[in-house]
Amino acid sequence: MITLICLILVFIAVFLLFKEYLITLKGCKISLKKNKDTPTFAVLIPARDESLVISNLLDSIKCQTEKVNPKDIYIIVETKKDPTVSIAKKRDINIIYREDLTKRRKGYALDDAIKSILKAKKHYDMYFIFDADNVLDKNYFKEMLKSYKKGYDIGIGYRNTKNGDMSIYSACSSLTFSMINTFANSYKEKHHLALTISGTGFYIKGKILEELKGYPFHTLTEDYELTLYAVLHNFSITYNTKAKYFDEQPTDYLTTIKQRTRWVKGYFEARRKYYPLLKRKASLKDNNYASVYTTLVGVKPYIILVISILLYLLNLFYQIITNSIRKTPITNYLWQIVMILLLIYLGLVIFTGILLLKEKNNLKLSSKMKLKSLFFNPLFLASYINCLYLALRNKEINWDKIEHTTNIELEELKNDRNSH
Repeated sequence: MITLICLILVFIAVFLLFKEYLITLKGCKISLKKNKDTPTFAVLIPARDESLVISNLLDSIKCQTEKVNPKDIYIIVETKKDPTVSIAKKRDINIIYREDLTKRRKGYALDDAIKSILKAKKHYDMYFIFDADNVLDKNYFKEMLKSYKKGYDIGIGYRNTKNGDMSIYSACSSLTFSMINTFANSYKEKHHLALTISGTGFYIKGKILEELKGYPFHTLTEDYELTLYAVLHNFSITYNTKAKYFDEQPTDYLTTIKQRTRWVKGYFEARRKYYPLLKRKASLKDNNYASVYTTLVGVKPYIILVISILLYLLNLFYQIITNSIRKTPITNYLWQIVMILLLIYLGLVIFTGILLLKEKNNLKLSSKMKLKSLFFNPLFLASYINCLYLALRNKEINWDKIEHTTNIELEELKNDRNSH
């Protein structure tokens, strides 16, 4: 009976994936209105207690081929005692202090910043959003302005890692974002589907935020919430692989579990908020239907597959226990468990290998770390099951700051500084 249920679940998952594939082939019809004028833009940086790394980001902004006025950079902190404040003042950069410190999510910090800018009656055509631990390639803004001039509402940059070689966890964590962009977003862009916004390193048109009168994306994963809002309102999103930036990834297991549990919790939190609206929009079957449908499906097929596998394995363990009581040989059951786990592991190794090959020399990982990641990443991906369990078990998960300490100096930035 359990085997039949597992087969039905697998059939449902495959059916959903196949139907999604057929719908995505049709794509969406996107109309872009080109912008000839050079836009004005602001840079927003939530930076609570980030004095150890923010200078690295500000240096990379200063070395941009597309010059940035320090008066258009806004650093968001909580108190005047934050050491980040003195760094901003020395560089003549705007400082925005949080008003309600009980709301400690990134979305609230961005909301405060945009409302402060709008209150001062300043207008920007674009808003760039970065984390304080980011470092930008010197052509980042130059490349992103090209995306804006093509008419895209939102532009996502190429996310790389600053500290991938520090540990196997930071390396595999960076592969997660490569997976989202290299596989998912590249495919979606090919078929003109709405892309998934992950993390920071992106821009959004000022007109959108002015109409919203702030940044009303306050879930644990405000980036994914913005993605759902963009799908709902037919925003055009592009993935600019030439706009490169680097960020810092957790280097230990417990921190990655904590971070990813928050992501999983935020994923469901955002979907609970937007799912009814997206379902209503899907019934209209407009030009953006393919994006809406794929968004509604989300990770549902993969969760169903995981449930079916776990259910089958639990059934085998049950058979071992009950048969051992009757002194029946259990080698057959054990062999089935080993073979299933081995096949899953090998499948994920192949998946990781394809990802590493597609990324080639883009990832800031050594050859030795890539080899380690090839065999460890399947275990890292499997640990999302634990994250899912923790997210479902814990009703309240707070946004907690992850300490950032890694600084890097990109070779091209170093050369640019030495030339001056």
